[in-house]
Amino acid sequence: VNKFFKDLHVLNDVNLEVKQGEVVVVCGPSGSGKSTLIRTVNQLEQIQGGEIWVDGMNVADPKTDLNKVRAEVGFVFQSFNLYPHLNVLENIVLSPMKVKKLSRTAAEKKAMELLDRVGLAHKKDAMPGQLSGGQQQRVALARALVVEPGVLLFDEPLSNLDAKLRVSMRTEIRRIQQEVGITAIYVTHDQSEAMALSDQIIIMNKGVVAQ
Repeated sequence: VNKFFKDLHVLNDVNLEVKQGEVVVVCGPSGSGKSTLIRTVNQLEQIQGGEIWVDGMNVADPKTDLNKVRAEVGFVFQSFNLYPHLNVLENIVLSPMKVKKLSRTAAEKKAMELLDRVGLAHKKDAMPGQLSGGQQQRVALARALVVEPGVLLFDEPLSNLDAKLRVSMRTEIRRIQQEVGITAIYVTHDQSEAMALSDQIIIMNKGVVAQ
């Protein structure tokens, strides 16, 4: 895969394979291309050369339906990105109703199961602004999982949390990933986080896979 921002070669002949059910952690200094790399997997960033295959679908092909891609590839952002005007339950049911065309009853049932799993069923009516950072991140995780994606992308999701909360959240993420059997690509600066979460670690530097 190759990606340019004008004259800057951000991803330079990057080759990577992630097996089903595996957690691959992508590390590297700021500007190494790691966040850009995972943003190409669900086409938040388009590439200028190469192919990206997810479960038999070339997501970089212009003819590929991006809604289908994003139903298969979930994303957990660094900044939570919850809708501030919607309560916790509404934040989670929106995607399965729009993307998977689930009924509200079915979407709410699935959402409550996931809220229970992340320990926040009692916060279903709370607004995002009433939650702590760790609680917001758990809601973001539930929202990403509710559409049952084949692949889940994490872009430094714990970097805004304090050290103690980061440790408990990465344990939570690993537990849920193993229970659900989801395939994940996880970007982090944190070496201990990489060691705790990964089946395989990729180190990027200046747009290439260095190790």
